[in-house]
Amino acid sequence: MDLFEYQARDLFESHGVPVLGGAVAFTPEEAEAAAASMGGRVVVKAQVKVGGRGKAGGVKLAESAADAREKAAAILGMDIKGHTVHKVMIAQAAPIEAEYYLAILLDRANRNFLVMASVAGGMEIEEVAHKTPEKLARIGIDPNVGISKDKAREIILAGQFPVDVVDQVVEVLLKLWAAFVAEDATLMEINPLVKTSDGKVVALDGKVTLDDSADFRHPSHEDLIDHAAANPLEAAAKAKNLNYVKLDGQVGIIGNGAGLVMSTLDVVAYAGEKFGVKPANFLDIGGGASAQVMADGLGIILGDPDVRSVFVNVFGGITACDAVANGIVQALTMLGAQATKPIVVRLDGNNVIEGRRILNEAAHPLIQQLETMDGAAARAAELAAK
Repeated sequence: MDLFEYQARDLFESHGVPVLGGAVAFTPEEAEAAAASMGGRVVVKAQVKVGGRGKAGGVKLAESAADAREKAAAILGMDIKGHTVHKVMIAQAAPIEAEYYLAILLDRANRNFLVMASVAGGMEIEEVAHKTPEKLARIGIDPNVGISKDKAREIILAGQFPVDVVDQVVEVLLKLWAAFVAEDATLMEINPLVKTSDGKVVALDGKVTLDDSADFRHPSHEDLIDHAAANPLEAAAKAKNLNYVKLDGQVGIIGNGAGLVMSTLDVVAYAGEKFGVKPANFLDIGGGASAQVMADGLGIILGDPDVRSVFVNVFGGITACDAVANGIVQALTMLGAQATKPIVVRLDGNNVIEGRRILNEAAHPLIQQLETMDGAAARAAELAAK
């Protein structure tokens, strides 16, 4: 889950990372009130989960509360790379003397964490790495060891930070690491981390990504979800504990096991080239799914207006084919007249004969059975094209 900047700022503050005052506003009037409470100059910043806000005109300096109201009115409703601005952050302006970069992220390739530190802040880190790689320190962190004060100092010195800010940046890194671990994050980035004219080091902008798999440890993370922007199908699937991802195709996919579903996506994509259709989703009902889970999954997919046909691809193991067949019949009974899309079913494995018998006896007009995965994928793509 990616956070908005104002959420990242609040999270940093809760873990002792130095930040300036900030507030979120949904209307120009709220922006004016927030700016008035802070006093002096403020920055009005569009809150969208995409880069390039400044270049798009989504970040503006306001000299007064009235000016903040005017700037907020101009930014609210803007479209920035396909994201509509529904709220702005009002942040205290800072007299910046120098800008730095600091980040901790999950390094999947090396199975550890990575700290990146640079004196070239305020720029896209990819540009820094490409043009001036000597200004970017990249230090791997053993998750079983973490970051000690000595390690933090080693990282900051490797990043060539000025001597007068080293101690402060070391403290920021230690607090950022503590927040990273405590919140089960996969990314915490400060860009820029600035030195102000009074010599203080402050985080001016932050990006945070939290690990959704750790949500069970963090009930408070529910409050950080942007429900307005969430895909309603993904939200409905999550409520039923289904592993579902919406894609941009026309053939709905259900399978049992992530590997089988990924293979199903491939064969449908290949078969769909002939007809100009693609997979519409990833949906794994799991290895021990019940008939109810099958019914829930089918109900989610049939509710997707983009779906024109459904491919149910199941290899019976822990989940027996007869349970899957009962789930399909149950789902269609529950949906009634709402179910209007053809369903291609390929069953194999545990109790396959019984599963096929159940579907044959149900004789539902929407169901077609095929014995091979490739044949079923081709049929589902053909039906979607029709």
